[in-house]
Amino acid sequence: MVTYMQQQIKQRLQELKAEYEAGQNMLSELETKQANLQQTLLRISGAIQVLEELLAADGSGPGAEEAEMWQRHSEPVNGNDVVAINGQEHVKFTRKRHLSR
Repeated sequence: MVTYMQQQIKQRLQELKAEYEAGQNMLSELETKQANLQQTLLRISGAIQVLEELLAADGSGPGAEEAEMWQRHSEPVNGNDVVAINGQEHVKFTRKRHLSR
């Protein structure tokens, strides 16, 4: 015979297990979104760098100053570079890319 207290404990245990599973699913989704966003930012950063280098190639384009700042003010932080452009810090990602398509 199951007592009232045991019923309540079992019910609460089931509720907590369901909440835990929902939390695990949510965490997994957020980790996937984070990874996708990091890849997007990496692609954007690479595109910015390439375009600035193209503009700076002849040394007179409007991107020459920014490209020079990217190179001059780079300091490695956690495998990435932090650079100051117009007084604002930006993360310049390294060129290490894992292409998995």
